[in-house]
Amino acid sequence: MDRLGEPVLGLFRAVVGLLFLCHGAASLFGVLGGNRGSGHAVALAAWPGWWAALIQLVCGALVLAGLCTRPAAVLASGSMAYAYFTVHQPHALLPLRNGGESAAMFCWAFLLIAVLGPGAWALDALLAGRRREPAAAPSRS
Repeated sequence: MDRLGEPVLGLFRAVVGLLFLCHGAASLFGVLGGNRGSGHAVALAAWPGWWAALIQLVCGALVLAGLCTRPAAVLASGSMAYAYFTVHQPHALLPLRNGGESAAMFCWAFLLIAVLGPGAWALDALLAGRRREPAAAPSRS
């Protein structure tokens, strides 16, 4: 089972990133059902919805690709914590009662990604590997 850790972490990161990206695209561009299923986009620069959608789109894409994964995951987790406590929690304590299940799940999923890192199947890992490669010695012909 240990050999499955890296592939599963990479797939988890990619799926969470893709789902988050889709939420952002829906809210920013009115696609995929639009903002909260309305079929419409959020008004440009409207606080906090447009900015949250921008974070979702950008951080989702970064986490999906595994690029700047930890900072993007921390920002995404924080934005979902903010959404949960300002939008959902005032209506009821528990997520099942206040509609905040997805905000809570995204918050904890991104926190897990931030702590565990992107895994081997990520652009971060590829770039880190290139930085560690020793420079080739000049050939003496």
